[in-house]
Amino acid sequence: MTIAAMSARPRTPKPLQVAAAVIGNALEWYDFICFGLMTVIISRLFFPAGSQYASLLLTTATFGVGFFMRPIGGIVLGIYADRSGRKSAMLLVVGLMTVAIAMLAFAPTYAAIGMAAPLIIVLARLLQGFSAGGEFGSSTSFLIESAPPHRRGLYGSWQMVGQGLSVLIGTLLGVLLTRGLSPEALDSWGWRVPFLFGLLIGPVGLYIRRHLDEPEIFLQERSTMTAKPGFGMTLAAHVRELSVCMGLVGALTISFYVLLLYMPTFANTQLHLPLDQAFIAQSLGLVSLIVATPLSGAFSDHVGRKPIMIGGLFVYLVVTYPLFHWVQEGPSFARFAIMQILLCGVVGVIVGPLSTAIAEQFPTGVRSTCLSVGYNLPVMIFGGFAQFFVTWLIEATGSPIAPAFYLMFGAAGGLLAAYYLVEHGRDVPLPALAALTPGINAA
Repeated sequence: MTIAAMSARPRTPKPLQVAAAVIGNALEWYDFICFGLMTVIISRLFFPAGSQYASLLLTTATFGVGFFMRPIGGIVLGIYADRSGRKSAMLLVVGLMTVAIAMLAFAPTYAAIGMAAPLIIVLARLLQGFSAGGEFGSSTSFLIESAPPHRRGLYGSWQMVGQGLSVLIGTLLGVLLTRGLSPEALDSWGWRVPFLFGLLIGPVGLYIRRHLDEPEIFLQERSTMTAKPGFGMTLAAHVRELSVCMGLVGALTISFYVLLLYMPTFANTQLHLPLDQAFIAQSLGLVSLIVATPLSGAFSDHVGRKPIMIGGLFVYLVVTYPLFHWVQEGPSFARFAIMQILLCGVVGVIVGPLSTAIAEQFPTGVRSTCLSVGYNLPVMIFGGFAQFFVTWLIEATGSPIAPAFYLMFGAAGGLLAAYYLVEHGRDVPLPALAALTPGINAA
């Protein structure tokens, strides 16, 4: 089938295809959010130390250890997806994720088996990091390649909606557990409930992904390409595109891992709000993000990805510090909830077009590999140790609003990257992007 014929008869994704692309990324984020939300409890049960601060640092460091495996998993699974198919890679990823969640759900505590307990947690985080490294590149490639040209922004936004929904589910479980269980029950068995619930998602993801067909665009590319470019050659041919991708993902990563993961801990330890109130405020912010994301993605199909992301990042950069300062001056549930709603809503506007925008920078034959590298390196650098750095910054500076500066740093980097983003017409089929994007033909 020629490119012209594919453009004339675009293949509209079935709901099953969209769900299959989104569910793995959602499972990845669900696992991360559960670990992040239960950080205080896990620190007591698996990393006992001489002080609460030391235990918290050990736990947040363990949270970050898994991110070292993300670039490795991204490279291995990204290349696998470009050579063997999106479906095969997506099946492997969700299977590995399910094993990692099971290890966390059934891990004995330090009191039961001593030093073996934190080792199990670390191994689970490493496996989860490896599998998560290949998820975004393979599933985003599948989703964007299955979408009609004039709706790529909308379909790409569902990747981020899935992340938001998984975080919301995890947060709501946190609210129910912290309000419905005593501290003793929460420490004894309640903290395992979110991970056990996650085990139900894995088999569903495997079942859905088993019944997928490869995107026609990918099959055509694989049938016509005689030889795949080497990994080094692929990266060298797309330095500009990878730099833009990493800048934008860096801003997204810092926002997600501070606003969506760290803020309940921040509200509890710095603002001295009850943990259940922190989770409720977090849930309200997540609803704001979930609503804004697909609206922004759909709007980008009409006005372009670039102006939406530049405008959103600029607003984000300007309002972050004033909002943190306002909350710190008068800590309360109402102020914290308003800050979360506003900041998460702006983040939703930014991330709506993001998956599509960065996927459009790369050709089909190397899209999964490039997305995996461009996504996982900034996630490792800026996200993996976000909680560790923010916890340390607050302790070192004595300022409870230190997280604001980390968020502003990410927004500034994302704004610079968005300026250099190559914008494509909304009706341009993906195969035709190879003729429009600088550096692609070199691959």
